[in-house]
Amino acid sequence: MIYSFLQNGDSAVTVQFKNEISREVNAYVTSLCAEIEQAGIKGVTEYIPTFCSVSVLYDCTEISAKKLKNTLAKILKNIKVASSRKARLFEIPVCYDDCFALDMGNVCEHSHLTRQEVIERHSGRDYLIYMLGFLPGFAYLGGMDESLATPRLDSPRSEIFEGAVGIGGEQTGIYPVVSPGGWQLIGKTPLKVYDKERENPILYSAGDYIRFVPVDLDEFKRIEQQVQSGEYQVKVTEAEL
Repeated sequence: MIYSFLQNGDSAVTVQFKNEISREVNAYVTSLCAEIEQAGIKGVTEYIPTFCSVSVLYDCTEISAKKLKNTLAKILKNIKVASSRKARLFEIPVCYDDCFALDMGNVCEHSHLTRQEVIERHSGRDYLIYMLGFLPGFAYLGGMDESLATPRLDSPRSEIFEGAVGIGGEQTGIYPVVSPGGWQLIGKTPLKVYDKERENPILYSAGDYIRFVPVDLDEFKRIEQQVQSGEYQVKVTEAEL
């Protein structure tokens, strides 16, 4: 895989792969992050994956940019991206009831699908988390059924409720906290995908997968109570890649 280095000031180096959104490119991103983690490079403080790049943050008093690039180049020379790998699959319950699906009518009209068809197609895929960003715990997902693609709202909402599940163009995702936003809302999860009080505040990581599981309003309320009491256990299995 062709790559290049981009220098970001005196404390970050970005490894840029092919500039496209694809599972092939993202597999290199995920593999590089794993290698950096395992290598334990002195002076590296953090790494941030995106769709097609990895930014490596470092302490310039501990390691120079030149030395870091040389170390990363050695890793990249020998990096192996397996055709299959183990990944976690998080089952995320979603209620598509009218009280949460504020824009379901827009999605149905644009896609020429019934409400039930939208739900079945939206929950019928396993979504790869390409990256996290925009908000704490906001996952950029790949793999949505193309027939569900719906343009963002002409006028974004000033406030979207926590846990809202929406569609924006060819992407779908979960709003982890209350936020402005312009995506078409089709449901809500009772889970807290971001909780600053947890040891690991963000539920999942880049490279994991998400599966949306439809639940009715009664089940939503039951899960919501369990989440609030700390009794609910998110179902996590191994993704079949």
